[in-house]
Amino acid sequence: MRRFRRLVSRVAAVGAVGAVVAAGVTYWKVQDLQRATLSAAQASCDKPAGWRDGPLPSREEQLKALQETIEFDMLVIGGGATGAGVALDAQSRGLKTALVEMYDFSSGTSSRSTKLIHGGVRYLQKAILGFDVEQYKMVKEALSERANLLAIAPHLSYPLPIMLPVYKLWQIPYFWGGIKAYDFVAGSELLKPSYFLNKTKALELFPMLKRDALCGALVYYDGQQNDARMNVALALTSARLGAAVLNHVQVTQLIHKEEDGVKRVAGAICRDRMTGKEFTVRAKCVVNATGPFTDDVRRMDSEEARKIVQPSSGVHIILPDYYSPQNMGLLDPQTSDGRVIFFLPWLGHTMAGTTDSPCGVTHHPEPTEEDIQFILQEVRTYLSPDVRVRRGDVLSAWSGIRPLVLDPSKTNTQSLARNHLIIVSDSNLVTIAGGKWTTYRHMAEETVDKAVEVCRLKTTHACSTRGLMLEGGHNWTPLSFIRLVQDFGMDTEVARHLSSAFGDRAGKVVEMGHRRGPRGESFHGRLHPSFPNIEAEIIYAVHREYACTLEDVIARRMRIAFLNVEATVEALPRVVEIMGKELKWDKKRQEEELANAKNFLRREMGHELGRRTKESVDIKLSREELSEFNQKFRAMDYDNKGYITVSDLRRYFKDIGRVMSPDDIHEMLNEVDTNLNGRIEIDEFFQLMSAIKSGDVVHSRFAQATDMDTRPDVKVSRSGGGV
Repeated sequence: MRRFRRLVSRVAAVGAVGAVVAAGVTYWKVQDLQRATLSAAQASCDKPAGWRDGPLPSREEQLKALQETIEFDMLVIGGGATGAGVALDAQSRGLKTALVEMYDFSSGTSSRSTKLIHGGVRYLQKAILGFDVEQYKMVKEALSERANLLAIAPHLSYPLPIMLPVYKLWQIPYFWGGIKAYDFVAGSELLKPSYFLNKTKALELFPMLKRDALCGALVYYDGQQNDARMNVALALTSARLGAAVLNHVQVTQLIHKEEDGVKRVAGAICRDRMTGKEFTVRAKCVVNATGPFTDDVRRMDSEEARKIVQPSSGVHIILPDYYSPQNMGLLDPQTSDGRVIFFLPWLGHTMAGTTDSPCGVTHHPEPTEEDIQFILQEVRTYLSPDVRVRRGDVLSAWSGIRPLVLDPSKTNTQSLARNHLIIVSDSNLVTIAGGKWTTYRHMAEETVDKAVEVCRLKTTHACSTRGLMLEGGHNWTPLSFIRLVQDFGMDTEVARHLSSAFGDRAGKVVEMGHRRGPRGESFHGRLHPSFPNIEAEIIYAVHREYACTLEDVIARRMRIAFLNVEATVEALPRVVEIMGKELKWDKKRQEEELANAKNFLRREMGHELGRRTKESVDIKLSREELSEFNQKFRAMDYDNKGYITVSDLRRYFKDIGRVMSPDDIHEMLNEVDTNLNGRIEIDEFFQLMSAIKSGDVVHSRFAQATDMDTRPDVKVSRSGGGV
């Protein structure tokens, strides 16, 4: 009887919340109906004035423009989503605009997001339960921007159904009311209506779900994107309109001038990190859009500038595709510690995250084993016991720094701003901080509005970025991939990938793969069996997308570093070879690029954690297994030294008739050599065999090449990368 009363009270509470929603939202809905809204069909395919057709200016030409222009209207510091959005908005208004980024476009937080374009179901819940008008406005704004982003880059973004499984009966009306409120707030920009599924239907759509106690599920729609390529598209579109956009250019100092007796920011001293050359860029207005590094630039302007960034780390992991349906995500609204976890299909894999932990500001954020284990444990609570969630199935892991901001106008230093902040310093440095990916365009619009006001800039057009199609979107349709299959004979999987990554530019990518050079070499082949990416993408990235380093290509043009670290390591030599030829790198530069890329994968993509995982595995082998593996170890230890060297491996492969390159042999030894002394000792050998047995390590090149792994030889993408 007591349980029944509790259930009735909860349902009554849901009814009260529903009444509040109906009353509170109706007022805002009336205002919505008075405004015209943008649907996907309304995005303009017409190219705006100033659009450059044909090849974009080369990086050298962009650098020359940056150095030789007497004065820009606006200099944007930061090439993430916000900075690129500001540059696009300013240039489209007729302002002469430059953008500089210390590393690569989207090299920071903007490439390490949850890949969702969303209003925030959780924020709406807080807005309703807390009668918070400001929070409601933020959700409403984000839902409007969601519709716009899906419309202006349809090849890079798309609606995604997300399932919210329900394991308690009273939660059904509670969650249903919340999700329907989310639909209602979206109004005419609703992607698709949410709906309820009974247990049977829910398991049909998401068969990996835990069956016990499942009452049903709610499904709602949000957007999903390829975040780094979206960011690159923003930068390229700015360049199409005439902006000078440069990656790998660092601001070392802001410059000021006296204006009516007041010190004003007037540009910056920059250093091209590719050549080391320094130069001055002058501008009437400087915008600081540097995310986690906002305070660094503010202190270049004034040493007394108050710290406003409160960084928070969000870790994500990538798992094989069989962990989730191809077209259905999952939301865990209440994890064991109160956080939210998304479990989403993405680029042929499964992504899970995120965490939310205080952290320091660093240029090289690293995931932690603790966060990876937390995500895996939360995944286990929702998946069927038939799905063995293994540490070795983690293909990649990364951390992104979310730059939460304190409002400097508030006396309470613990008050985090819920939305973005635009701050103008005494010298007119315009800082845009906070916000999220989905609302980048609106943030950029408000930032340029403020810059025009305080710096007295003269525009030729009003803001036109709402509905402004991005690079690759103008002539793209969901069926564009078929032309690639028919015209070029592409494999269907490859054609779909190229179409979604490059939009209407995909044909240009394929054309760049035609036979080149004196030997007539073709670049239409796959870079690696685990990926649909072709080698021509490397050439296109270098010559059409301003990729300067190996990391630029593997992380933010092709995205393979985010999908499978082990397979990416295997692909690195070929990427270096192609880039080296296109950019005329000497042997020393190629070796440096290879070392830098491996360090990036090791530290920032979770590869190092794979090594530590092997070290921490207890050796749990039976007496018979120990005897068997001991004999195999001795067979490779030719001089009975007690350890295996590179020479031993070279001799072993020669004896068994297996051809291995020197690089392959070194890579395999390094995989097992956890104590980094240049040899494989017997305890390291036993740890690897035990880790393979337990599932902590799923893919091992060493074990497969030496016939220690007796399982069927399957692709890395199917077996797991074991980072």
